[in-house]
Amino acid sequence: MRKDGNLSYNRFLVINAAIFFVLVVVYSGIMLYMTAYDSKAAWISFAFIVVSGLLGGAMFWMLKRKIGHMIETVDHIVDGAISGEQRLTGYTETNISSLENKVIRYINLAKTRETSMGAEKSKIKALISDISHQTKTPLSNIILYSGLLEEGPLQNEEARQYAAQIKAQSVKLDWLIQSLIKMSRLETGVISTHAVKLPIIRTITGALSQVYSKAERKGIDISISCEESLQANHDPKWTGEALVNLLENAVKYSETGGRIRIAAQAGEIFIRIDIADTGIGIDESEWNDIFKRFYRSKQAAKYDGVGIGLYLTREIITAQGGYIKVSSKIGEGSVFSVFLPAI
Repeated sequence: MRKDGNLSYNRFLVINAAIFFVLVVVYSGIMLYMTAYDSKAAWISFAFIVVSGLLGGAMFWMLKRKIGHMIETVDHIVDGAISGEQRLTGYTETNISSLENKVIRYINLAKTRETSMGAEKSKIKALISDISHQTKTPLSNIILYSGLLEEGPLQNEEARQYAAQIKAQSVKLDWLIQSLIKMSRLETGVISTHAVKLPIIRTITGALSQVYSKAERKGIDISISCEESLQANHDPKWTGEALVNLLENAVKYSETGGRIRIAAQAGEIFIRIDIADTGIGIDESEWNDIFKRFYRSKQAAKYDGVGIGLYLTREIITAQGGYIKVSSKIGEGSVFSVFLPAI
């Protein structure tokens, strides 16, 4: 029993003992008054007070001991059920034995469920690894051979275009499979993030380096506003992947000559990273939907994509104790704000 529970219980006993004693004394006083303080009545009242006090004290002591023993028994029952020890009360037809039986059943069910979940998790992990392994080599070969055909002495331009399409679609399929594998691993807990307090500028520049060439080909101007000393509690690998998804979208949905602004600032609880673009924008009615799995905005219908990137980004940020939100206007661009724990 907790300390505050013991204090309340002891206080309850003391109050009841005091009330009992006061009632006995008052009753004896009334009897003395009614007998005009007769000496015999006085001795009888005194004896009554003493006997009542002894009996009352014994009763309260027995009650406290019995309740304490019951609580101790329940504590041992729970400990025994958790550790798998032999039943404490046996199979008697008592309330305490019934309680022990229910506790044991509940704990056994919880252990069985935990074991089943562990086995299921292992199966999923093995399945994901097998899919990743089995698809990696064929896709790599398709990409390699289509690249050789594209660069080789093909008979005509049409055949060369077909080879280029095979290569492009193979790359897209490889990306889709890898994204689905990452999504499955995150959802099933096969992989987890490991947050450490590091300068956020390193993660931002690392993510930007992966999309910079695409932005340069479209003539998109990119700027970063972030203090080098600004630190966030995050997993640099997974956070970098989340930022890459946001930056790739910013490049994809921005017209040639557009702008991307990356700004990070410190708050009391979170570090905020804003990625603002001058792209096609998102209707306000879709702000929540775009983070759903396989959802695609109406404005993005003419662009390549399957609706996984933003879902993965949200899962990665949420797994680190952060969150993400968006603000956007059609035709004016979007601002995706990532919030990472500062401590």
